[in-house]
Amino acid sequence: MTATLIPPATPHAHRDPNVRRWLAAYTSSMLGDSIYYLALSWAAVQAGTPAQAGLVMSASALPRAVLMLGGGVIADRFGPRRVVIGSDAARCAAVLAVAALLFLTRPGLWPLALLALVFGAVDAVFVPAVGALPARLTGKDQLGRVQGMRGLAIRCASVVGAPLGGLGVAVGGAPAAFALAGLLIAVSVPLLISVRVRDLPTEPGAAGTARSDLGAGLRYIRRHRVLAPLMVAIALGDLGFVGPLNVGLTLLADRRGWGAPGMGWVLAGFGVGAGAASLLLAVRGRLPRAGLVAGCTIITGSAAVGALAYAPTLLAAVGTALLVGLLTGLSGAMCGALLQTQADPAYLGRVTAVSSLVSLGLTPLSMPFAAAAIGTWGLGPVYVVSAAVCGLGGVVALAVPALRGAELPR
Repeated sequence: MTATLIPPATPHAHRDPNVRRWLAAYTSSMLGDSIYYLALSWAAVQAGTPAQAGLVMSASALPRAVLMLGGGVIADRFGPRRVVIGSDAARCAAVLAVAALLFLTRPGLWPLALLALVFGAVDAVFVPAVGALPARLTGKDQLGRVQGMRGLAIRCASVVGAPLGGLGVAVGGAPAAFALAGLLIAVSVPLLISVRVRDLPTEPGAAGTARSDLGAGLRYIRRHRVLAPLMVAIALGDLGFVGPLNVGLTLLADRRGWGAPGMGWVLAGFGVGAGAASLLLAVRGRLPRAGLVAGCTIITGSAAVGALAYAPTLLAAVGTALLVGLLTGLSGAMCGALLQTQADPAYLGRVTAVSSLVSLGLTPLSMPFAAAAIGTWGLGPVYVVSAAVCGLGGVVALAVPALRGAELPR
């Protein structure tokens, strides 16, 4: 295969029209995702009991976790751009079909559960492909900046998507919200079609079976001096972080009497901090000593996570959450940028699949255990243990010389 290589003098990502088209497509798709989840939860609550609604909301987790590694193989074999276009088209069609069904009839929970299963299965392919696509768009020296831009898009989608989804529900109920989500996802398809990508000089595993491709990807990660410890650091960081931020924060706000508005302010503080970290990387493009920065910010961020349970007032909790967002956002951006730049682009789908499986498939399983532990031992001890687990990820990053000394390309 001949390679259409991007010239050495790659333009800055934020000035590259090709990257901007991809960013617009990604932002539109993430906005659609945010509205979709709100519409799904609203429709499920209206159609069934709270327990049934919870099952519908969690239905996508199983296919996503089971199929994620296979999705990485598909992304590497067929090309991430093609897979992302197909995934967005499938998600758009599924959401619009359910919107039409809900508008015409009252079918109950079954189409919502089916939609959640379809979304989870498609996500298993979409997520690895999204992670592998930036390396086909720009040079390695711009991948850190692209990671920051992607983080800003995610924050924008989470901030803007909820009010848009609420407006859709207020105007036309769940069908209108689903329709809005489908249309926003649809906008990404023509934008992605217009995006130019480069071919790769080699495609390891392209001629093998799916199993051999997956085995080759796992061996590649295991033998890599930076990626192997980086996966461990990411897993420990996420495992210690998910419980306190999700179920732990809800219980903290309830027990302190802050209520839902107070929890919203704490989450807003976290979002502002994480957004600032993404903006820093998007503007700077790179930070020196990326591996060292990642390790140090994981450890200090974990300390801030533990301190959140002991915040005496809502204002102190919001300030602590802002610090948590800034530090964990910076460590997450550094880990993501290192993953993008250290991995061979031909393996990026499988590399992203492994890291996403840990973040999206396994760490959510810690939430019920965190809730049970808080009920038994209280908020403080569980937050401290979670912070210690999170901090171990930073210890790994600092203890492995190859990862500690890893740099982003200039």
